[in-house]
Amino acid sequence: MAVPAVKAKKMLEELLETCDANLYKVDKEIIIKAFQLSSEAHKDHFRVSGEPYFTHPFEVAMIVAREIPLDDISVVAALLHDVVEDTDYTLDFIEKEFSPEVAEIVDGVTKISGVFRGRDINQAENYRKLLLSMVKDVRVMLVKFADRLHNMRTLDAMPIEKQRRIAKETLEIYAPFAHRFGLGRVKWELEDLAFKYLNRQAYEDLARKIKEKRREREAYINRFKQPIIESLNKYGLKYEITGRPKHLYSIYRKMIKRNTTFEGIYDLLAIRIILEEDNPHQCFFVLGIVNELYKPIPDRFKDYISIPKKNNYQSLHTTVVGPDGKLVEVQIRTRKMHEIAEKGVAAHWRYKEENFTKDRDIEEWVNWIREIFEGSNKDEATQELLASFRLNLYQDEIYVFTPAGDLRRLPINSTPVDFAFEIHTKVGYHCIGAKVNGKIVPLNTPLKSGDRVEILTSKNQHPNPSWLRFVQTHKAKTNIRRYINKAEEQRAKEGKEIWEKTIKKLKLSFNQDDVQRLANKLKFDNAKRFFIAIAQGEVDLNKILNPEVIEPEENKVEIEFDKFARIARQDAGGILVEGEHKGIIYKFAKCCNPIPGDPIIGFITVGEGIKIHRRNCKNLIALAENHEDRLVPVSWPKTEGSFFVAGIKIKGEDKPGILQSISNSITNYRNTNIKSVNISSHDSYFEGTVTVYVSDLEHLNRLIERLKKSPGIFHAERFNQ
Repeated sequence: MAVPAVKAKKMLEELLETCDANLYKVDKEIIIKAFQLSSEAHKDHFRVSGEPYFTHPFEVAMIVAREIPLDDISVVAALLHDVVEDTDYTLDFIEKEFSPEVAEIVDGVTKISGVFRGRDINQAENYRKLLLSMVKDVRVMLVKFADRLHNMRTLDAMPIEKQRRIAKETLEIYAPFAHRFGLGRVKWELEDLAFKYLNRQAYEDLARKIKEKRREREAYINRFKQPIIESLNKYGLKYEITGRPKHLYSIYRKMIKRNTTFEGIYDLLAIRIILEEDNPHQCFFVLGIVNELYKPIPDRFKDYISIPKKNNYQSLHTTVVGPDGKLVEVQIRTRKMHEIAEKGVAAHWRYKEENFTKDRDIEEWVNWIREIFEGSNKDEATQELLASFRLNLYQDEIYVFTPAGDLRRLPINSTPVDFAFEIHTKVGYHCIGAKVNGKIVPLNTPLKSGDRVEILTSKNQHPNPSWLRFVQTHKAKTNIRRYINKAEEQRAKEGKEIWEKTIKKLKLSFNQDDVQRLANKLKFDNAKRFFIAIAQGEVDLNKILNPEVIEPEENKVEIEFDKFARIARQDAGGILVEGEHKGIIYKFAKCCNPIPGDPIIGFITVGEGIKIHRRNCKNLIALAENHEDRLVPVSWPKTEGSFFVAGIKIKGEDKPGILQSISNSITNYRNTNIKSVNISSHDSYFEGTVTVYVSDLEHLNRLIERLKKSPGIFHAERFNQ
């Protein structure tokens, strides 16, 4: 049953009035034509609630016209967004009757709807498709936001299982997108509605508690803002003061993050001062008035006017001590800033009064979207790519400067390496050090807003695998992995050439399967790792290809230890040499083979640079007796939260579940991460090594104690030569 004629007439009048009130210019004829076509196309369709289906595209168009107003083309596309998918009308028909522009937006909305239908929303490839489908025209996403918002507002009619699926999809995908578009109001409502269906009990509990405190809160806010009103009136300013709404999902997230109750989190009251005159200087004037009336909290002030957020958000935020010692957040912005904060790119374009596709800010945003996925390796782990993408959407930003004073936005906790790759990929590749505010700092130092960063480069420097443990940006991670993979391919190629020359010299013949079997026998994951080991000198081909030579067991242990020591030192990121000897090459002494975590000292040799010894090395003690002046202070790089690689040798009874028991003993203590496990069994016994990330020697010793107490383990000790 179609919408009754009288009701349809009222709906059309309401839509046109809304467009007149909110849009810069309106072609009423094309809107009427789209209204009539959509009404006719959906006349035999019904929603799950039993309502005529046409009420949905109509409400979507109303949201576009009222809440995220952009232009009349967006309203037309909203009216038609389900026509091609649900009826016999085609895209060609839409293009002919309306325009290629309208058809492209309708097609984009249809494709986005199809991306997630019946699929796991955690698939990173789905995110990729969604992004690539929207970058052609941002209006695709504006219509889709409106579509999703109306669906969430009417989700009660759906079965519970479908409610949860749609709510999760909304929270994971659409709310973060709305945030990036600067659609503050849409983002908050999507999050709150999703929260309602994903955790109804917590949602209703919070809603009840907020309602109970409403009168008390309003009375306090009125008392707080009265002196401000009197001061603003005295200076003849035009303004609006409102209480800033508290969003349930935001409160809930703070409760979880801070591990506290509602009472513990809901102690920050807030007001918003919106100035009618479009003059940013007036905002700072009002800030001065507020700070004269109430004592400000210094570290709670944020100036997003001078340095806007990535999504063009501008406002002053300050927290002051109000009556009775309560903290109150005050936001100060102009009306234009407020509309951009609420309506994002739609308001931004409206103020520019020009085609938003040519807007420089929108171009920058679209380039940011493209950058996330440019050059992404298709074999990259799905969850890792997804985590990187979510990180870019949700995280806060810091603002740092180049030596020339150019501003760069980076994710919070970014390091000089992230900054280097942000400047240029080549700068990142050859980054050897960094100066922050004129002082040399380790490359894993977290940057802070306002830092001035200078990158030191060397053509001999290349990305270190340990960088992956602290870099934050997707660009840095992608380029570091790309270099490491390329370097490994080159080493594998070199190793393969050495292999082929050797077997040719020995007049032996190996096919691909033979090489794979030999690699497995030597405990390599695959032939590529085997060839890399050959190139790095970790495999003696003359021995493994000569069956008459039996390698003593202790030599095998030495080779395994050398391999482990090399990996451990590489992960540690090198050695820090103090004083005037910085920059001199160094090597690790074979007599004591120090590894990260060991107390160490350097000894200057003739022709071989600095040799790094353990402090208790007998050879070092003997050398120091006559050459104490050659000792050089050195250390492993160490910052708060850093880890080094350590090995643990274990022996025990080979029985079902022993590997899980070993893993649990390690990971259940301080969430320790395991880098690798290498275990071989003989008869009913096993022996091998476990490589782990530990913060210090005490951490390692506690792990060894736990393993010794595990059932079935006879022996556990640090992996030393």
